[in-house]
Amino acid sequence: MDDKVDFTKGSIIGKMTKFMLPILGALILQSMYGAVDLLIVGRFGTTSGISGVGTGSGVMNLVTIMTSGFTTAITVLMGTYIGANEEKRLGKLIGNSVAFFAVVSVALSVLLFLFAKPLAILMQAPEDALDLTVDYIRICGLGFTFICFYNFISAVFRGLGDSKTPLLFVGIACIINIIGDYVLVAKLGLNVKGAAIATVFAQAVSVLFSVVFIRRRTLPFKLTRHDISFGIEIAKFVKIGVPLALQDTLTNLSFLALNAFVNRLGLDASCGYGVANRITSFVLLIPIALIQSMAPFVSQNVGAGKEKRARQGMLTGMMLGLGIGIFAGLFSFFRGDLLATIFTEDKAVITCAAEYLQGFAAEAIVTAFLFSFLGYFNGHRKSLFVMIQGLIQTFAVRLPLSYIMSIYTFRGLTGIGLAAPAATTVGIVMCFCYYMRLQKK
Repeated sequence: MDDKVDFTKGSIIGKMTKFMLPILGALILQSMYGAVDLLIVGRFGTTSGISGVGTGSGVMNLVTIMTSGFTTAITVLMGTYIGANEEKRLGKLIGNSVAFFAVVSVALSVLLFLFAKPLAILMQAPEDALDLTVDYIRICGLGFTFICFYNFISAVFRGLGDSKTPLLFVGIACIINIIGDYVLVAKLGLNVKGAAIATVFAQAVSVLFSVVFIRRRTLPFKLTRHDISFGIEIAKFVKIGVPLALQDTLTNLSFLALNAFVNRLGLDASCGYGVANRITSFVLLIPIALIQSMAPFVSQNVGAGKEKRARQGMLTGMMLGLGIGIFAGLFSFFRGDLLATIFTEDKAVITCAAEYLQGFAAEAIVTAFLFSFLGYFNGHRKSLFVMIQGLIQTFAVRLPLSYIMSIYTFRGLTGIGLAAPAATTVGIVMCFCYYMRLQKK
């Protein structure tokens, strides 16, 4: 391997930072998809459109995350093969993955289109925003294959130690999405439908560009048509990916349930939560970048038999996340209203968003610890524990606390926002206990 993709030697913080920064850049641009949709609909559309985009994108995020556990598993397997100098196995792994995601993405597209309205009703979308929510889910659902394959292709490059190429792909998509939103929503007045069409079209262009790019690039593995089949590698990454997908899905279901709890409080609360969610998606970018960087780093070192270096990588990730998380958390707590004004001028919506951010702010700090632990465990293929702790967080802490706070509102939405850091803190305790158990073994 070239030294730039070899995590088994050299400066840990240097290698990790160099790899993580492009991932962070890609995540920032990817988060701008929903943020730009919400911003332009909020400025040039309707108030009910804000709720439609917020609730609809929540459903789409859930479905996307259902597949992300499998892409993470592919990244882990690739890192293990590379660390063990078994690159020849990569072609079959990638080919089997293409066949798997082709079937899964088409099936999910059909389900999203057919069940868009029941999903919107289940989310308790406000009556004024119900049809808009359905439109958003259906249009994005039709283009879900593009969304799925973008995430898969990005995971393949991360598994190879290349985090810069996915940044290029998402940069192209983001530019197209911004232009599309402005033309379709601001100029043509298509409101939520325009935002959804722009998002799907941008993802489609990004995937097509990435395919052309891959065909012209020399890759460290050989992929044949025979490899694109339902082979043994599917069983391997599915075994790792199912617990991750289940954990991520149930965790995000809890956030959708939280969205439903908030929707019962009225249109202003629904819109405020939608705006706050866009802000929190940016606040959590560092922890998300950490977990995506940690898995290939740890898996390569585990494959090479360098367990001590894998542990050092986890601790380095925690310190990196903590330094930035403190700043992001404090700013969210004290100036959440300022952040909300980026998306809307409605004072009631701004107040609701700021209230939620005050409760959520601590999540920016504690998530850096949790996600570093989870990236470390994923790199060791301990996805079953990752799933278990996620389920406990979701059903023992986040959902009950969110529901209670939605009934006995504490400073508006502040109490509901507190459910996230409370659940994460419980997850950290479980992860530390499990980590100590592994060290004794």
